[in-house]
Amino acid sequence: MITLDPRSATPPFEQLRVQIITQITEGTLAAGTRLPTVRRLADDLAIAPNTVARAYRELEADGFIETRGRNGSFINAQGDVSETQAQLAARAYADKVAQLGITPSVALGYVTAALKQR
Repeated sequence: MITLDPRSATPPFEQLRVQIITQITEGTLAAGTRLPTVRRLADDLAIAPNTVARAYRELEADGFIETRGRNGSFINAQGDVSETQAQLAARAYADKVAQLGITPSVALGYVTAALKQR
């Protein structure tokens, strides 16, 4: 959830950029998560597409996201090599359990049990 304050002295692209970074660092946006298209997010926030595009460009330059052409923009894994690999493994697991129709609470139970066995 992103909200922009039109009365803020901080430009909208910067508000957007900071909120996405915060969601990444807090784990709300996990590695591999696909971001909305520039046009869709601009429409949702009632701002110009160039504003979203600038925020995405700066996020990509800082290594927070990766743009894959027509496939969209995705959250990059953050942290050291171990953390990066764990984030990518978590995304792959989340994608697989969703594909299998397993609920998040059941999937978390599987992970918890597997971690306790180590």
